[in-house]
Amino acid sequence: MNQDSHLNQLFVPPSERDRYQGMLNAPIILVEYGNYQCLQFREMHQLIQAIQQDFNFGLTEKNSICVVFRHFIEHSIYPQAQKAAEAAEAAAAQGQFWQMHEMLLTHQEALGNGYLVEYANHLGLDIYKFLQDISKQVHVDRINQDIESGQQSGVVTAPALFINGIRYCVGVARRRHRWDMEQLMAAIIAASNEVL
Repeated sequence: MNQDSHLNQLFVPPSERDRYQGMLNAPIILVEYGNYQCLQFREMHQLIQAIQQDFNFGLTEKNSICVVFRHFIEHSIYPQAQKAAEAAEAAAAQGQFWQMHEMLLTHQEALGNGYLVEYANHLGLDIYKFLQDISKQVHVDRINQDIESGQQSGVVTAPALFINGIRYCVGVARRRHRWDMEQLMAAIIAASNEVL
């Protein structure tokens, strides 16, 4: 991990306002910045899910890891990400954020309005309320707060990951940055050892 500047530190700490799995007082807190149209975010999220299962089912005590998701949308690169984020937050208003989160990541190639309604229907959401929330842009402020907190922490592109408040930098593998399970796991274990 690179700790050279304050821009590699998480500016807004995780709180109850966040979308998270686990406990906020866990010894390891991962904060993901991403969006539903970004293929690299899906890749990172899948690795974190596998690590989450390892930590919560066998390697260490249960509740030793908390995963926080925050929206980070670059509108010019990911034109459908904003509506997908609004769909996730509209689902959250009905208690189904993580279900919609997974649905959107699974179907990244299909994020048009009709698909979003189809996913909401599949989850059994109140479609009228779901559509009303999106048409009135009820959750835009929350999404913008996530984006702003990322910018304050030096995030300029998705995905970005912070481990216990410090930015995790992906190593270079050949021609492009790749998320690597062993490197990521090593960084998380190193962070957990610092806590002990």
